[in-house]
Amino acid sequence: MKGPTAFEQKFGFPRNEVTLANWRTSPFNRWAFQNVGELVPSAGIEASPASTETPVQDFGALLGENVSVAGKPETVLDFLKRSDTDALAAMKGGRFVGDWFAPHMEFGARHLIFSISKSLTAIMAGIAEGEGLLDPDAPVTDYIPEAAGSAYGDATVRHVLDMTVALDFEEAYLDPDSAFARYRKATLWNPGGGEQSLSAFLMTLPKLDEPHGEIFRYRSPNSDLLGLLVERSTGRRFAELVSEKLWMPIGATGEGAITVDMEGSPRTAGGVSVTPRDLARVGEMMRQGGMANGRRVVPEAWVRDTVTGGSSAAWQRGSMAFLFPQGRYRNKWYQDGHGAFCGIGIHGQWLYVDPARETVIVKMSSQPVPVDDPLDLEIVAFLGQLSRMV
Repeated sequence: MKGPTAFEQKFGFPRNEVTLANWRTSPFNRWAFQNVGELVPSAGIEASPASTETPVQDFGALLGENVSVAGKPETVLDFLKRSDTDALAAMKGGRFVGDWFAPHMEFGARHLIFSISKSLTAIMAGIAEGEGLLDPDAPVTDYIPEAAGSAYGDATVRHVLDMTVALDFEEAYLDPDSAFARYRKATLWNPGGGEQSLSAFLMTLPKLDEPHGEIFRYRSPNSDLLGLLVERSTGRRFAELVSEKLWMPIGATGEGAITVDMEGSPRTAGGVSVTPRDLARVGEMMRQGGMANGRRVVPEAWVRDTVTGGSSAAWQRGSMAFLFPQGRYRNKWYQDGHGAFCGIGIHGQWLYVDPARETVIVKMSSQPVPVDDPLDLEIVAFLGQLSRMV
C-alpha cells in the first residue's frame, strides 16, 4: 500500500479533491488560495528581476509573547494558529523585521488577497488621476457609456471609489441561488461560468430608490467596475498597468497575478494574488505618502486624501461601522479613526499600516468562512498590539 504523497503530507488531502466547486472551502482553501491560477484563468503581473531574499526570523521570541484579543491572554503564535493564518510579514521603519509561515506555505509563495485587491485597484485609479486620465468627479458614463441603463448610470467615479453607489445587490457569499452566485459565475470563480462576461453582468445591476453618496455599502461589483474604469481611461490592460506603474516602482520581487473572465477582464474586486512581502511593500509605499525607492508612485495628495478623507456620516450609516467605530472609508481603504489604515479581504486577509509606529503588517489566512465579524474584531485588536510589539 502506498503512503501519502508529499502533497498530501503538506496539505492533508490529494490535489484532485480540489475543484472549482469547493476551492474556497476548508481545508481545500489552504492550497487553493496559493494556487488560484490552476483553477481560474489568470493574467500575470510581472515583477522586477528577482533579487535574493531570505526570511527574517525576528519573530522568533515575539511568537511566545502574550496578546489579549478575546478577554484573556494567549501567545502570538496561538492566535496565528487559531485565526488560520498562512503567512505574516512585518516591516518597521521601512525594513522587514519578521516573516512567519504556516507549514503549508513557503517563503516566496503568493496568496490570494481577495478584497485587498480593491485597495490596489484604487491605487491604480489614483495613478491614472495623477496623470490626468481619470477624473473622480466625472460621471461613470464618461468612460463606460453602456453603463447608462444600470445602477451606475447616474453615479460618479467618486461614488464607485467610496462604495457609496446606491446599488441593489447583496454580498451573499454562501447563497448558491443569489445574484452574488451569478456574479461569481461571471468571474469564472464558480462552476457554470462562461455564459455572461463580468462587464455584461455589471451592466445588469439595478439601482436602489435613493440617491448615491449617502450610505457606505460594501458591494464588490463596484470595484470590478473601477477596474473597467482604469482600463478604459488608460487604454491599457490592468495587469500590464500594475506591473509598470506599481510593481516595478515598489521593487516587488515576486510575480503577481489576477484572475480574469471569459473576455480577459480583470477581477479587480478580489482576484489579485501576491507574496506577503510584496503586499507589505504596497503598504510601505502608502506609509511613505506615495513614494518608494526614491520614486513618486502615486500623488501625495491622493494618499493624504485616502488616509484622512471620506465621509464619516456615510460610514456610520453603513453596516461595518462596528469594526472601526470612529472610522471612515476612502478610495477603497479603511481608516480606523486613530491614524492607522488598512485593506481587508475575506477569509482573513489584512494589510495594516500604522504610520505613528512606522509599521506595516500583512496577515494572509485561510479562514473557513468568508466573514467572521467577532474574529475580525479580535484581529483588529491583535494587529494594533502587534504593531506596538515589533
